Amino acid sequence: MTKIELETPMGYDIESAVKERYEAGARQQQPSLCCPTSYDTSYLDILPQEIIEKDYGCGDPTRYVAPGETVVDLGSGGGKNCYILAQKVGAAGKIIGVDFNDEMLALARKYQPEIGNRLGYTNTSFLKGKIQDLKLDIERAMAWLRHNPITNLEKLAAFETECHRLRQEQPLIADNSVDVVISNCVLNLVRPQDKQQLFQEIYRVLKRGGRTVISDIVCDEDPTPTILNDPELWSGCIGGAFREDSFLKMFEKAGFYGIEILTRQSEPWQVIDGIEFRSLTVRAFKGKDGPCLERQQAIIYKGPWRKVEDDDGHTLCRGERMAVCDKTYQILTNPQGPYSKDIIPVPPYQEIPMAEAGNFNCKNKTIRDPRATKGYHYKVTNINNGASACC
Repeated sequence: MTKIELETPMGYDIESAVKERYEAGARQQQPSLCCPTSYDTSYLDILPQEIIEKDYGCGDPTRYVAPGETVVDLGSGGGKNCYILAQKVGAAGKIIGVDFNDEMLALARKYQPEIGNRLGYTNTSFLKGKIQDLKLDIERAMAWLRHNPITNLEKLAAFETECHRLRQEQPLIADNSVDVVISNCVLNLVRPQDKQQLFQEIYRVLKRGGRTVISDIVCDEDPTPTILNDPELWSGCIGGAFREDSFLKMFEKAGFYGIEILTRQSEPWQVIDGIEFRSLTVRAFKGKDGPCLERQQAIIYKGPWRKVEDDDGHTLCRGERMAVCDKTYQILTNPQGPYSKDIIPVPPYQEIPMAEAGNFNCKNKTIRDPRATKGYHYKVTNINNGASACC
């Protein structure tokens, strides 16, 4: 992160400013909170007008979700994205909205029975929590507080102990439990000192092979102190905007791979003090950790670049049979992953069982000998006598 992200020069409480702004947005439509976004109108037909009017986003991460998936929407607000996703994932899927604002949660929950009846199933839930702390179920914590009000330091310590217990034993969102995490113009509202934890929490709740799709506001330069010290600009998705290059590095630092800009607003949404603010949608995947095992696999990078480097530092040379470990082979050739359209898989003719696989040194850039793929005793001769023409 940059120096300006680590410091907090504001003379106001960020969370309070955001909470007040969005409470007002739940009561009455606030166009200034919204960066114009196009949605597939077929998914809006069953949504009440109140939810559509009080939606505040800057992109459409819902388009990157598939049937049957379990999805968490961070900062779900009035529930618009959740109810779109409810239709996309179907009855076999599950949608979990997380928000800290009581009025927004009330708006989202208000229409659950109605929308469930229209769909013929209910696959949504709306939970109260901070998106940078997806372990703490705030409604459970508040229920404990009602029976155990804090009147001295000992009771404060008891409350902290209870919060720790809830995080460990009854987490709001469990580890490795969801297929997709989305968010629509909410990450920028989190305090600077909590943003790294926020990305770590996204990573924690995703299953291996899961992905996150985030639409948010970014800027081309660091916000000035004047911008940072304006609570209206912070709660309006400007003060907390990520610098564009730093935004992608946050995913990388948390351990994601295949980080990709899906959409970028060509013209800035707003320009303040010469700094451009625009919408960006990014997708990133979880699951590049683990042992490197040798199973005689190779991949061929199709091009068009002469060579590229992946998130683990492997150099892939165009047209060459690059030796890779099993983990990298699975990542690069997975049809649901970010790379497969550019990769030709070269599996061994005789599969090596995982139990018999040795260690593979991923630090070396190695060309795989075709004999290693086919087997060193491969002596087959197969002459096509015109039975089926190749050309």
